[in-house]
Amino acid sequence: MCSECGATYGFTDIRQGFRCAKCGGVLDVKGFERVWSPAGSGISRYSSMLALTPVKSLGEGCTPLVAMEWRGLRIYLKLEHLNPSGSFKDRGTAMAISHAYRLGIDRVVEDTSGNTGISVAMYSRALGIRACIAMPRDAPEGKKLAIRLFGGEVIEASSRAEATAIAIDLTTKHGYYYIDHLSSPLYIEGYRTIAYEVFERIGVPDAMIVPAGSCGLLIGTYRGFEDLYRLGFARRLPRVVAVQGVEVAPLYEKVYGGKPGGGSSRIADGIRVPNPPRLAEAVDIVRSSGGRVVLVDDNEIVHALRELIDMGFVVEPTSATVYAALIKVVDDLKSLGVESVLLVLTGSGLKMLDKLYGLLTSSG
Repeated sequence: MCSECGATYGFTDIRQGFRCAKCGGVLDVKGFERVWSPAGSGISRYSSMLALTPVKSLGEGCTPLVAMEWRGLRIYLKLEHLNPSGSFKDRGTAMAISHAYRLGIDRVVEDTSGNTGISVAMYSRALGIRACIAMPRDAPEGKKLAIRLFGGEVIEASSRAEATAIAIDLTTKHGYYYIDHLSSPLYIEGYRTIAYEVFERIGVPDAMIVPAGSCGLLIGTYRGFEDLYRLGFARRLPRVVAVQGVEVAPLYEKVYGGKPGGGSSRIADGIRVPNPPRLAEAVDIVRSSGGRVVLVDDNEIVHALRELIDMGFVVEPTSATVYAALIKVVDDLKSLGVESVLLVLTGSGLKMLDKLYGLLTSSG
């Protein structure tokens, strides 16, 4: 269903991106009953809560949840960087590629800064689908190599905006199926399972900290907790702390009505999304949950990377933003009575070791 005009579509109608053909609005999954009856493993464990489930699993989901005491808080690190392709995107990609497979699609296209491209190439290869990935030429070389390793065709673009234009052109003129992860509700469906897994382990944390680029992870994880609250299994909802970089911060601007200050946040490329398609929904979640948006810069991200490595977690800069944000807001959270905090570590640093090594050694 279109979130703007209310137009409805069946799953088999969606072949050229998850946007309304009438008004261009983003689409949401509606019209079915979610039932809490977990069984099995992986994201398919929650098939009764999801609109569809993967045709083939590569082991996505069921990622570790590591607990530790930290400066008077109980923090839980959800190790999403340990998914098959090294990022949380696998939860959504497993569903999106399965949808394409069920439609008989033989070629897909996606625009990405890196992680989604690897995920799409991996799942496409597993199901015998050709994948074309448009991405900025300054994206990490390790990520481009991973895409090619899985048989994906890499088309390099001058910018993320040009990569999107390439994906749309291949869709409209050449018949590719556009994965469209920034808009697709199938990715949000997949991210719901993060909340389901956390709930089964520890219940609902007082707060959750997530990086906010397209805002899909924020929306999906929160909606997962909301599902459990609506069904009567959870008694409360977490405060949402969204993290953005100081240079590209559309959620911050909408929530607070002003531009952020100066500084650089170029190394967290995964959250450099200037026009998130579900921005209004993310704003509503931050405000209604009693949460906030925190901005971090490159220096704070590098510091967070170093501390996470000291703890034994090798993640990419975008992942480290959540720990950088925690450092900035720990006292504020405790003043609000927050005792437990979920941090989602989104992507592996093993795909960009050369860049990580350069960042950590050049900065002392």
